[in-house]
Amino acid sequence: MVRRLFERIAAPVRGLHQAAYLLAALTLASQGLALLRDRTFAHTFGAGQVLDLYYAAFRVPDLVFALVSSLVSAYVLIPRITGMDRDSTRQLLSESATFLFVGGGLISIVLAVCMRQFLGMLYPNLSASAEQSSFILLARLLLLQPILLGLSGVLASVTQVHRRFVLFALSPVLYNLGIIFGATVLYPLWGLPGIGVGVIIGAIAYLAVNIPVVIQARVVPTFRIPSMKIMASVVRDSVPRSLALGMGSVTALFLTAMASRIGTGSVSVFTLAGNLEAVPLALIGSSYAVAAFPALSEASALNKRDEFTRILSASARHIILWSVVFLGLIAVLRAHLVRVILGTGAFNWQATRLTAALLAILAVGLVAQGLALLFSRALYAARQSWRPLFYQIAGGALTVILALVFLSMPASGLSAHLASFLKVGDVSQTTILLLALSATLGQIFLALLSLGALRSVSPGLARTLVRPLIDGSIAAVAGGVAAYAVLTLLGGIAPLTTLVSVFTQGFIAGIVGLAASALALYLTENEEFRIVVHALNRLLRPHARRLGILAPSAEEPTQP
Repeated sequence: MVRRLFERIAAPVRGLHQAAYLLAALTLASQGLALLRDRTFAHTFGAGQVLDLYYAAFRVPDLVFALVSSLVSAYVLIPRITGMDRDSTRQLLSESATFLFVGGGLISIVLAVCMRQFLGMLYPNLSASAEQSSFILLARLLLLQPILLGLSGVLASVTQVHRRFVLFALSPVLYNLGIIFGATVLYPLWGLPGIGVGVIIGAIAYLAVNIPVVIQARVVPTFRIPSMKIMASVVRDSVPRSLALGMGSVTALFLTAMASRIGTGSVSVFTLAGNLEAVPLALIGSSYAVAAFPALSEASALNKRDEFTRILSASARHIILWSVVFLGLIAVLRAHLVRVILGTGAFNWQATRLTAALLAILAVGLVAQGLALLFSRALYAARQSWRPLFYQIAGGALTVILALVFLSMPASGLSAHLASFLKVGDVSQTTILLLALSATLGQIFLALLSLGALRSVSPGLARTLVRPLIDGSIAAVAGGVAAYAVLTLLGGIAPLTTLVSVFTQGFIAGIVGLAASALALYLTENEEFRIVVHALNRLLRPHARRLGILAPSAEEPTQP
């Protein structure tokens, strides 16, 4: 019975849209656990110094992962092992894993020794707190995370090539369970370092879920001294991806450092708002980008330019449509979302309102972020690995420059106008809104640069994206107006004094808003909406699949 269950879970999924929806469903479970984790943090610590320390410490391993572990990322390995024989695949995986373990370990050891000085330079205010020793120990523990996640990426390349998307999507679910375990069980015992231990447990689970597929494919990596010939090629192609990720992490590090100087709790609300915005991004942008990447790699390898453009256009259109629809609902329901998910315990009303305002600003960049994820993968699949790096540098530089310029403005200027527009003018530390605005503008700039770069490999792509943007905007307005009308109606019936009343009002408004958006898409005869309905029908009908393997619909590319 257990074996049969595993076979169903590990069965390949070949249709683009079915794969994206399965990824989205499991990503929703992962994000649900992530939100539960954030709710636990908010309830226990509030937007205060302890949570600031935790989120600030997390930026260090993020940077290490981007600069070291991603040197042999799945984005580079997948195109190589696609169609490669078993022995060659095992050799490539073995040398990549060894390279990561040794190289990442050495970098982590050096950083661990210098961690006190490094944190003091980045976060002088946080480093001077009474929790300094726990802060440093937590950051050192978290240096194990990038090594484990890097090894996971090596194994996950096999999982993705074999279309085991369900197992691939389970990895972050287990990862978040580990963090929740650390926060709820280990923190009361060991303090901040206890959460770090939970992160490590989650990272180990993240790695372990890919092992059955690697064993089944008989390509289990072993310790093997990397050959210069093989690794030079991998690293050469990985460096642009690694540095591009590094620029994203550097940008986040700069923004976090700036937030730590605004005041206590600023890092917390900024990070929590980003985590909330990451949910629709993961459900839409990440799901389609991950599902499309193997197909894009194969089409590029076979020089099927029309097929490449068709896959890229289909994914981008869906990302645009559903991201815009979500934006309309988030703009209306932002306060309800934050109150239900985070508004508990030590997380006070001021922090709730400020987080909701930050969420609204960050959500404006949903479309751009989703497209940037997809477009960067398209460029990697087309073997134009350096372009995403240059664009990431440009987008990151613009973000940091805008943040510095905005923060230098008088408090009565842009910050005050933005706070007034979002109805948080009476809340303190609204300067943090300027960092969210800088991040959003930087993401939009990055997406536009990437779209321009794809003209050479996907001519005419931009023209295909206009219709879903228009239809999505119409649906977003319809959904937003309907949701706002429901909030206005229900607001006069029951006071929002309990979690149940807030959740009920927001849930009903959200359902009505989604229904209004769906009706608008139906009336506009939107093609993406029709494909979604058709694909979901196939996904939910038991007779449409065989041993858990979903057949692609006629509109989707069939993979071997």
